[in-house]
Amino acid sequence: MYYPMNPAYIIVIITMIASWLIQRRLQSKFERYSQVGLQSNLSGKQIAELMLADHGINDVRVISTPGRLTDHYNPADKTVNLSEAVYADRSAAAAAVAAHECGHAVQHATAYAALQFRSAMVPALSAVSKFMPILLFLGVIMLNNTPLPLTIGVGLFALTTLFSFVTLPVEFDASKRALAWIDRRGIVTPQEHAMAKDALKWAALTYVVAALGSLATLLYYASFLMGRRRD
Repeated sequence: MYYPMNPAYIIVIITMIASWLIQRRLQSKFERYSQVGLQSNLSGKQIAELMLADHGINDVRVISTPGRLTDHYNPADKTVNLSEAVYADRSAAAAAVAAHECGHAVQHATAYAALQFRSAMVPALSAVSKFMPILLFLGVIMLNNTPLPLTIGVGLFALTTLFSFVTLPVEFDASKRALAWIDRRGIVTPQEHAMAKDALKWAALTYVVAALGSLATLLYYASFLMGRRRD
């Protein structure tokens, strides 16, 4: 069975390359801004705890997690997880990341709609992610006999694409909250603020590329179904 190259497949390749380039740029930015010490001399842990306290959030713990760029907020156990470098570092990069992750905690505390929607999708996505790749693979192979497996696989993949796009406003809003707070609180100087904003911009681009890549992949698999209908 021969399937010609289609535009969606080309976009998938382009987004994979773009994702790699942006990740490299992001790492470069964080390494650079990690060398810039804050005049306030606050660590990532201290900044996170201060931001939580300023928003009246007393039930969220700030903990250290192994790795680089592994920072995240876990709404299940209410923890702000900062990578080891960010947790102890006193730099513009650490300030940006710590405040951003606390931005998610503020979203959670204020019942931010996009975060609630994304969180509600997690259990379903965790369940389908185990067998969705198999369905897509078998669906393409069995397409001449039956479109059912691929149809189900595409439907499930559409959920993951939706999740990717719902993630975008969640991440943008967390960065907006973070930058506004560190500026208002005097955590950073104007120069440090510009560095923090730039770092978060490149971090946000990774989510944009991931969402576009997911959409391109969805269209790629959907094109098999549309091609079969034309036949």
